[in-house]
Amino acid sequence: MASFFSSMKVPVILFFLGSLFFQATLGEVTCENLPKNLCSFAIASSGKRCLLEKYRNEEGNQLNYTCKTSEVVVERLAGYIESDQCVSGCGVDRDFVGISSDAFFAPEFAANLCSPACYQNCPNIIDLYFNLAAAEGVYLPALCEKQRSNPHRAMLELLSSSGGAAPGPVAGELAAAPAPALY
Repeated sequence: MASFFSSMKVPVILFFLGSLFFQATLGEVTCENLPKNLCSFAIASSGKRCLLEKYRNEEGNQLNYTCKTSEVVVERLAGYIESDQCVSGCGVDRDFVGISSDAFFAPEFAANLCSPACYQNCPNIIDLYFNLAAAEGVYLPALCEKQRSNPHRAMLELLSSSGGAAPGPVAGELAAAPAPALY
């Protein structure tokens, strides 16, 4: 068992160092300067989330995309661009225009979001969806625990909006707290 955990440390350390290198090469992160393929799930150096928006060109015949700075502040992840590994592992898409809690109602999305690969390794995405879930009256750690033990029941409870959800953290608070073990 000990060799399993020590063998798991190497990829995590390499991923962390690679993320730091990636962030260091970018320097100052300004949403308006990010290309479409890096905008969603990025956080500007100011600490504000980046948001992908679409608009029509002046002639109205072509959709274009732009990256904008939102007013949502994330305290502990300033200047952060989410890794492709987290985007894929969490089942999200960089082409998302805006962010909606509607994704929670897709069972495969909840399964991806609550998977250990996402929930324990991708604090930016988890923080974002934690706050979205809290706005819907859902406590994400409880939803993920139910998703792990009984996915159908988790969806039923989410759909019924049973209330009784605990309040969510202040933006960025989740990143400082250890994620609950989900496996």
